[in-house]
Amino acid sequence: MQVKFEYDEVTASQPLEDMAKEKLEQLGSKYDMVIRGDVFFKLENTTSDETGKICNIRLSLPGPRLFAEASHDNFEDSISESINDLERQLRKRKEKMKDH
Repeated sequence: MQVKFEYDEVTASQPLEDMAKEKLEQLGSKYDMVIRGDVFFKLENTTSDETGKICNIRLSLPGPRLFAEASHDNFEDSISESINDLERQLRKRKEKMKDH
């Protein structure tokens, strides 16, 4: 699976990229229909200390793309939540494909 990273007002970070890539590759091995993942990291000014570090992940696969977004106080939690959301979406997509 091909993984691309984009940063918006965030300094590029190899450990973040490694973590996201590892989790996406686990998804890719589970769901072989996934072709590519685009990961976006951005900072948002918020009044809450528990949000502001956003991770968006978009997966390309046959049919409509899947998208997940999460905002936490650190990027690691945002990545994990986005991956969990995408896994739920992939599970649903796979079930629909089995029905047809």
